[in-house]
Amino acid sequence: MRTPIIAGNWKMNKTIEEAIHIVNEIKNSLIEDVETVVCVPFTSLKEVKKELAGTKLKLGAQNMHWEESGAFTGEISPLMLKEIGVDYVIIGHSERRQYFNETDETVNKKIKAALKHNIIPIVCVGETLEQREANMENEIVKAQIVKAFEDIEAEEMANIVVAYEPIWAIGTGKTATKEEANDMISFIRKTIMDKYDKEISDKIRIQYGGSVKPSNISEIMEQSDIDGALVGGASLKPDEFIKLISF
Repeated sequence: MRTPIIAGNWKMNKTIEEAIHIVNEIKNSLIEDVETVVCVPFTSLKEVKKELAGTKLKLGAQNMHWEESGAFTGEISPLMLKEIGVDYVIIGHSERRQYFNETDETVNKKIKAALKHNIIPIVCVGETLEQREANMENEIVKAQIVKAFEDIEAEEMANIVVAYEPIWAIGTGKTATKEEANDMISFIRKTIMDKYDKEISDKIRIQYGGSVKPSNISEIMEQSDIDGALVGGASLKPDEFIKLISF
């Protein structure tokens, strides 16, 4: 039985004071059988971690460099995240790929670094609208999965979460139908099975992300292969996020 996981990606939003307010609204409304994560901006990580003490709400970062230190101006290392007590890190989000030249190769390096330091990576994959319209979505996503998990050992897969985010559904108000989302996540699971084995593919948790909101979370979570959601805008509103984790 895979434990559902709902993660909020706050992106470049909220000051430290605002972040503290939001997590204090959320942390007392957690559901026992749902793992809940807030991925806040770097500036808020340390203070939010203090607010989460004694609760089951997990802390996530939105990005991470693969080196432990070095001349990488503006970057944050896994050691820095680990010192704060970060539980999760988003890797390969489409916005990182689109705006900051993230590649499948850098995603692979970051996954390895996260695993080395016992930070669980939430690995994002997904196709553009043009790729879907050209019926290339399976080819694109399979390539992203294969390259992301290159040289990742089978036993390490238990410490990885995958997030399928169709790029055309992120921040657009468009959402993949529940069937489209489940079909792709089922395909991702099969790709992982082909690379490793059925036991690993059955155990790995795969989220859906892309304009997830209270009005569609229930039907998304009813699908056979969907284990959670990576939530953008709705995670910034405590009342909406509470509804999401209470699906």
